[in-house]
Amino acid sequence: MTLTFNREAYAELLARYQPQKISSDNENEKAIELAEKLSHSLNRTPEEDALLDLLTTLIEKFEDENHPIPVASPLEMLKHLMEARELIQEDLVGVIGSRGVVSEVMNGKRGISNAQAKALGDFFSVEPSLFLAL
Repeated sequence: MTLTFNREAYAELLARYQPQKISSDNENEKAIELAEKLSHSLNRTPEEDALLDLLTTLIEKFEDENHPIPVASPLEMLKHLMEARELIQEDLVGVIGSRGVVSEVMNGKRGISNAQAKALGDFFSVEPSLFLAL
């Protein structure tokens, strides 16, 4: 059985909850609470799905603008993975080049090339793109 979208029911939901651009953390928390309530509803209607999609879009926009997730640089990612595995620079010799090359990369004097990113990806079992600047 396919449920059809009822515009009148959706209009009633919009009138009841009055979703709008989120301008504060408090408004964001209220939108999140409603979105969670809708997402946990067992028999969600197509109209509630549409409202949940709208709320999700509003929440994501607010959080992207006000609480962006910092992106690690390729070098920061490399250092993090090395620290997590208790590796030292010497452990990368032969993976991305000589001692001198490894030292230059680790000191930020040389960027990570595509070939080195691939080698690091294989070495750490992660996506090579983690080691490439955007």
